[in-house]
Amino acid sequence: MKIIGLRNKKVKLSAYNPIWEKLYKREEKLLNPLVKKYGIDIEHIGSTAITGSNAKPMIDIAIGVKNLKDGEKLIKPLKRLGYECRHDAGVVKRYFFTKGNKTNITHHLHIVKFNSGLWKNQIIFRDYLRNNRGVIKEYNELKKELAEKYKDDRKKYVSGKDKFIKSVIKEAKQKYGKNIFGKIESGG
Repeated sequence: MKIIGLRNKKVKLSAYNPIWEKLYKREEKLLNPLVKKYGIDIEHIGSTAITGSNAKPMIDIAIGVKNLKDGEKLIKPLKRLGYECRHDAGVVKRYFFTKGNKTNITHHLHIVKFNSGLWKNQIIFRDYLRNNRGVIKEYNELKKELAEKYKDDRKKYVSGKDKFIKSVIKEAKQKYGKNIFGKIESGG
């Protein structure tokens, strides 16, 4: 049984696997020297970072950098670690990388400006789901429906989740206001 990896453009969900956190930690160790040089923070994001969430079995990682131009400086070092730059992959103000090959993509790496809207929203969404089992259940149901409908079209699968993700982020911001990061992270 394959623990991580998915064919390019395909959608297949796996039940949460605690090994995903260990695989993230292993990758974090490889990435830390780069983060120390150009970045401020590195985080495990996406559904593989949320206990109880079904996920495409790929490890999503966010690196927050001081300046987005530092993302350019990371292209060659990341290539040496097996990452391929996909430029912004349709999302302005980020660099996006994949690791693996077309038959088995194992990691997605997002480089964004630390504390930008993109950075904050990724963390808010992850942390809010970590602390709200009912929302995880809703999200799992939506993902299952979309995965069945768009099993060969990852772009449509991803865009089908967009409205739900935005509503969760909005709900989290309304509930916690300015102190959102401290409240969600502590489960408050």
